[in-house]
Amino acid sequence: MANTAQLIRRQSSRDLYAQRSLERMEMKELRGRLVNMENGHPSHRAHVMYGATNQAFEDTSPRQASETPSKESSVEEKAFKPENGETERESWDSKLTFLLATVGYAVGLGNVWRFPYLAQKNGGGAFLIPYFVMLAIEGIPIFYLELAIGQRLRKGAIGVWHQVSPYLGGIGISSAVVSFNVALYYNSIIAWCLFYFAQSFQAELPWSECPKKYFKNGSYITEPECAASSPTQYFWYRTTLQISEDINYPETFNYKIALALIIAWILVYMCMIKGIASSGKVVYVTATFPYIVLVIFFFRGITLKGMSDGLIHLFTPKWERILDPVVWLEAGTQIFFSLGLAFGGLIAFSSYNPVDNNCYRDAIMVSMTNCLTSMFAGIVVFSIIGFKATMVYEKCLSSRNETLLELFGSGYRSMVFPEPGDNVTVRLNGSLTRLVMPHLPECDLQKELDNTASGTGLAFIIFTEAINQFPGAQFWSVLFFLMLFTLGIDSQFGTLEGVVTSIVDMKLFPNLRKEYLTGGICLLCCLLSMGFAHGAGSYIFLLFDMYSGNFPLLIIALFECIGISYVYGVKRFADDIESMTGQRPGIYWLICWKYLSPLAMISILISSFAELAVEGSGYDAWISSEGDTVRKPWPVWAILLVLVLVLASVLWIPGLAICRYFGIQVIEDEERAWFPAEDLRDFHGIEPHTVSTLETILFCTRPDGTDGCCWPGCCETDDDE
Repeated sequence: MANTAQLIRRQSSRDLYAQRSLERMEMKELRGRLVNMENGHPSHRAHVMYGATNQAFEDTSPRQASETPSKESSVEEKAFKPENGETERESWDSKLTFLLATVGYAVGLGNVWRFPYLAQKNGGGAFLIPYFVMLAIEGIPIFYLELAIGQRLRKGAIGVWHQVSPYLGGIGISSAVVSFNVALYYNSIIAWCLFYFAQSFQAELPWSECPKKYFKNGSYITEPECAASSPTQYFWYRTTLQISEDINYPETFNYKIALALIIAWILVYMCMIKGIASSGKVVYVTATFPYIVLVIFFFRGITLKGMSDGLIHLFTPKWERILDPVVWLEAGTQIFFSLGLAFGGLIAFSSYNPVDNNCYRDAIMVSMTNCLTSMFAGIVVFSIIGFKATMVYEKCLSSRNETLLELFGSGYRSMVFPEPGDNVTVRLNGSLTRLVMPHLPECDLQKELDNTASGTGLAFIIFTEAINQFPGAQFWSVLFFLMLFTLGIDSQFGTLEGVVTSIVDMKLFPNLRKEYLTGGICLLCCLLSMGFAHGAGSYIFLLFDMYSGNFPLLIIALFECIGISYVYGVKRFADDIESMTGQRPGIYWLICWKYLSPLAMISILISSFAELAVEGSGYDAWISSEGDTVRKPWPVWAILLVLVLVLASVLWIPGLAICRYFGIQVIEDEERAWFPAEDLRDFHGIEPHTVSTLETILFCTRPDGTDGCCWPGCCETDDDE
């Protein structure tokens, strides 16, 4: 039986519908009177936490942040109190904290060191067309889907998909396994950034020039490996990685990187020790600092010589590249992974939001912020690469001209030079002299601009080489690697949060406090990550980077769309979103969830497998004697490891469904998190949705407005709970 507060609130809601023009302060005052009444008596609770909109949300956070609720932020706490006595769920202390955490999770290292490379490689400005097309049909729709389903069902990835259907619980487990695998190797990047950051405080950057090799008699020469390559390559491959020449022979254990890994995992744990209560505070720094540094580098970059050459090279459109299917494949892949889809982190983050949070606005805002950050980072990176290329080009010209001046005198400017090795007769000091034409260095600015890389090659080799040319290089190096560190660590928060929340929701360790669980996971990852701290560690890192996430995440996201569209039902999902936000998703989003996004992911999967079958796969091994990399095939054990990584992630989806079919319960059934559907509809003034003819044709909606349940075990409507 509804209590007095519920009856008062419902009557007041009807009054509010007729008075839409009331001032916000009047509405707050009215709702304040309702919130403070419980069974006719004043309530002693004076404050309402952001996200704590009903008593069904379990709150394990020690924090007691207070905010005055409004229609835009939170529905009344007491008016939507369930009768089953459940406790509050852990929640964000403010909307800004959630947005910063989500932006920090989505905006990562790929925005800085992957997008600029792909843009200049795949048609410059023309690449933006497939990039934004894939954003519209794949990126934003799945981002929106994950935020909405997490907010609606109020669980981590495992709990959410198990509630959609017990046969789909494997989707959540797969997300957790992939997140664990990615978190395992991702912290290696953070460790490398910490190592470079520490080295940046030296009086002279250690990668600015080649070291000397000394002999017993006191003489010395330039280190041959460095002389054959470059100072930045030598420092990266030899000093930092202590790399071996083959993945089968690790040679040495890298104690420096092992120590950096330990420090990195300690930092991650300290930031996550209290769950979102602690990581939510850290993101105020980690999510904003990269933008501050990018702006600083932007203003530095636009003042550099050659900046315009770099930007012209980046954005000059090559329209013929649009017809290349590989360009569309790489655009879709970049959108998918830069937004952090299918990891479970977005679902976990949104599950801590209030029930009436506008997840649609959040999805658009964060997705566009992510893409605009990629473009801005591209401008910053290529303004500096343009400067580096110009410096190398001018140095080459200077060396070339000095050689010609020494051989031919000042008259060389009007000469037509023969081929290298040919004899040439010139007049020097009044007499004819016969010379052999030497080999001259080839000076080509366009070739230098094309000499870019993605990933670690861009960050630790090319960009550090450009920083060497800056006055006060140490300052710029500290800023750059601190930026990479903050970009990496807040993405790591979201990835690990997907693992932790899933384990908590599965109740694998029901009596273990969350900080102990987080510490145990970080300790396990730290021990396993020592596999990346030896001579062949960078090759194993590359293997994990290429295969532990790519294929499994695409498959997981495909089943997410199938689960919502064909099991939960797009009409029902649209009803839920309308209840939460007061605004029904347009038919475009429903078409994306049911047709366009799955087709895009199937196309990317098929194209990726075809590319792998045609071109094969391997790794670039560093050969110290040549000062260069050589392509080598993966050994058999590495291919088996790839199969284990992929299958251990995706086999949970069919495996758990088969177990459920035969009555084997892997995930424990539990009550759904309380969701005040009717109260939210009253609050937003939502009328029953009339199904259009177009919706009936496109989505097979029944005449009574219901979705056909085409999957055994599909959860029943719980709107009236």
